[in-house]
Amino acid sequence: MDFMSSGRKGSHIILRRDKPFAQVVVPDHKELDRGTLRSIIRQAGLSIDEFSRSTSP
Repeated sequence: MDFMSSGRKGSHIILRRDKPFAQVVVPDHKELDRGTLRSIIRQAGLSIDEFSRSTSP
């Protein structure tokens, strides 16, 4: 995935990837709503399965 922190605005973190280009804004909260998480995954150009595989140990 190779996202790098591109900055911060209030309680949100801006993550950016150059190839292929993608920029996502992620709330810096303890919990995210299911819909918010799905939207972030979609903006990152990932499927739910790809995201799950990349976050599991």
